[in-house]
Amino acid sequence: MVPQSVFPQELQPFSVLGVPVHLTNDYLGWLVSQAEQQRGCHVVTLNAEMTMQAGQNPPLAKIIQQAELVIPDGSGIVLYLKLYGKQVERRPGIELAEGMLQAFSRSQDLGTVFFYGGQPGVTNQAAIAWQRQCPGLVIDTQHGYLKPEEQPTFEQRLKDLQPGLILVGLGVPRQEFWIAEHRHLCPNSIWIGVGGSFDIWAGTKTRAPEFFRKNHLEWLYRLYQEPWRWKRMLALPHFAGRSLLYRVRGKR
Repeated sequence: MVPQSVFPQELQPFSVLGVPVHLTNDYLGWLVSQAEQQRGCHVVTLNAEMTMQAGQNPPLAKIIQQAELVIPDGSGIVLYLKLYGKQVERRPGIELAEGMLQAFSRSQDLGTVFFYGGQPGVTNQAAIAWQRQCPGLVIDTQHGYLKPEEQPTFEQRLKDLQPGLILVGLGVPRQEFWIAEHRHLCPNSIWIGVGGSFDIWAGTKTRAPEFFRKNHLEWLYRLYQEPWRWKRMLALPHFAGRSLLYRVRGKR
C-alpha cells in the first residue's frame, strides 16, 4: 500500500458531460488512506446511465458534485475519458467495495462494516459470505424494505454503531440521495453506493463473465438478467451521441 502522505486529501476532477470524475491510478489506496485518517467520504460509482440522469435531475447532479470520490464505474465513462486523452482504467464499484472489505478485514483499527439495502435475507447472506471469506470482518446488516415508522430506530442504530464502512444498495439514484441525507449520522465513515452488489455476494445473481467485462459489454449481460431494464438502457446511446457532440464542439 502507498504511504498515506503520498495521497492528496482531495483528488482532481475531470468533467464528463458536466459531471465530475476523479482521476487517480489508485482509487483503493486513496480511499483506504481516508479511512485510516477517519475522513468521511461519499463514493459515487459513475456510469453512463447515472450521468444522463444527472443531466435531467439537478439535485442528483449536486450530490455527485459534492461527493469526495467519483469513480469511473462504467465503460462509457472510461471511453469518454479516452476521447480526451485520459488513460484511466475502469474501476467497477463492486470491485472497489470488495477491496475495502478486504482492507477492513486486515485491520481492526479501521472499524466495523454495515450493509444496508437489498431484499430481506439477501444482505444477511452477503455478510455471511464475506465473513466466511474474511473471518476478521465485523458486519452488521439491514435490508432495504423498512417501513417509515422503522426508519428512526434504524438510524439511531447506525449512529450508535458508527461503522467505518457503510455500503448502501438501494439502486440509483435512491442510494445516492439516501447517503447524502444520512451521512451526518456517521460523519467519519466511508459511504459507498453499491447497487446490486449484495445480490451478487449472496449468490442470488451472478456478475457478467470476464469476456463481457473486458469487451465493455457488461450492460448487455445485465439486460439479459434483468430485461425490465431495457428502458433505462436507452440512456447508453444517448450518452454516446452526446459525448461525440461534446468532443466535436470542444466541450467537456
